[in-house]
Amino acid sequence: MRSTFNILFYVNKSKEKNGVVPVMGRVTINGTQSQFSCKKTIPLDMWDVKGNCAKGRSKEALQINRELDNIKAQIIKHYQHLSDREAFVTAEMVRNSYQGFGSEYETLLSAFDKDIANQKKRVGKDRAASTLWAMERSRKDVAGFIQSHYRRTDMSMLELTPEFIKDFAAYLSTDRGLANGTIWQRCMWLKGVVLRAHYNGKIPRNPFAQFHISPNCKEREFLTEDELKAVVTHEFEDDNLAFVRDIFVFVCFTALSFIDVKNLTTDNIVDINGDKWIISKRHKTNIPFQVKLMDVPLQIIDRYKHLQEDKLVFGKMNYWSMCKRLKTVVKACGIEKAISYHCGRHSFATLALSKGMLIESVSRVLGHTNIVTTQIYAKITSQKLDNDLTMLGNKLNASFKDIKRV
Repeated sequence: MRSTFNILFYVNKSKEKNGVVPVMGRVTINGTQSQFSCKKTIPLDMWDVKGNCAKGRSKEALQINRELDNIKAQIIKHYQHLSDREAFVTAEMVRNSYQGFGSEYETLLSAFDKDIANQKKRVGKDRAASTLWAMERSRKDVAGFIQSHYRRTDMSMLELTPEFIKDFAAYLSTDRGLANGTIWQRCMWLKGVVLRAHYNGKIPRNPFAQFHISPNCKEREFLTEDELKAVVTHEFEDDNLAFVRDIFVFVCFTALSFIDVKNLTTDNIVDINGDKWIISKRHKTNIPFQVKLMDVPLQIIDRYKHLQEDKLVFGKMNYWSMCKRLKTVVKACGIEKAISYHCGRHSFATLALSKGMLIESVSRVLGHTNIVTTQIYAKITSQKLDNDLTMLGNKLNASFKDIKRV
């Protein structure tokens, strides 16, 4: 059956005050009606009852009629959106959608704000403050895009299209000048907000369905065994640089992240069968890990016993000042790579794998829950490949030595 849809404007004479009356609207759909206030007033003698509009060509009359036409256009738009997703649409549903009531009319930035509020509650529990910061940055970029391209402060979730997503990614690249990895991160935060709205029935379609962007993550840096030896043996006259170097070497031999080294306490170091082990949980994921302390990290711990404070093995450290000095350390050792403390974990994984350590064991030390993540950390070096192929060749030669060639 064909739907009957009509919008009528009128004035409420019962609310007349000093000759001025409020303008009302009425939506009619298939016999259902719903009234609403246009939030506008007009002199009673200016209203055209038959035309349902302001009469005359005065500036005031033209302005009121333009505003009523805009209201009508918005209501029609909401009616069309509801018709696309609902089998039966009532006048009340259209009115609620126009006035911003109901689950079908959530705005994008308000949905972002709800997710950010939930993230704030989880900071310090299962989320880091940096995660919240990344989401807030994404929200800021989405708001900037809406203002730049639509000249608005927000938009309905119902208005989202695949073109919006593509244009947002292009905006981040051209207007904001962000790198591909950062663009991917911003889009993933937006995707999370949109998908939650879709799964909760806020929007009928998923605008991300046909959208794909790759992070194109750059190759992880790590130190080779010779480079690590150069760092370990380099003599520094500056004690501060020597300390920065030793903490980095400690990471390379234990696979701890900087925050885990910073939070390492004497309680985390335990004796097992006469050997020293670090038993703890990763700060980032709360995943348990354990690593046996070799001679080099044990020497480093002993070297800085005088810095221990509040059970902290290396005292209090500032991440940013340590990272800045690490660049000086690496350069002084004749290494041209862009090395960070996190590269120490990659160096450990790669070195351990090249020395024959099983990747399952490497994964356990790193505190990973997925071997795929460990594969990102650990690189197969040419030396490791050569050793493995030589071992395979020796075994095959022994197995086939008594077989004559055909």
